[in-house]
Amino acid sequence: MAKQAVYLETSVIGYATARPSRDLVVAGHQQITREWFALHAPKYELFVSQLVVSEASGGDMEAARARSTFLEGIARLETQEPIIALASRLVLRGAVPRKAAEDALHIALAAGHGVQFLLTWNCKHIANATLRQAIERVCREAGYEPPVICTPEELMDDERA
Repeated sequence: MAKQAVYLETSVIGYATARPSRDLVVAGHQQITREWFALHAPKYELFVSQLVVSEASGGDMEAARARSTFLEGIARLETQEPIIALASRLVLRGAVPRKAAEDALHIALAAGHGVQFLLTWNCKHIANATLRQAIERVCREAGYEPPVICTPEELMDDERA
């Protein structure tokens, strides 16, 4: 049986590689993310995109280097014209705010490549319950099955440590 596919949005890479935070919520997300990669990631086929690579290369040079190293060996999804069109449609139809067009591209990349899960800690514009129905509707209207959008905590089975 083939492994299910997971698209890793940039926030997940950031939490996996960042120095431990003193903020309790952020520290919790970091711990959950690291646990997910240690215990659950091997059960899935992982993907990123050039957008993730580009976003991960920004900011503090040491942190960017850690993120880039982490991304080595993870398969990349291509950004093709139909995916760009879906991202535009997500914004034009109001499923994703105009100011979050890159977030729409993450969603479109996962949907356009038939990836089952989009893993993210971006709960403002991606893993947002108030946007989810509209995101799913726009994807389906365009002929794509939307990915299950979730945080690492939501994509753990009962083998959690």
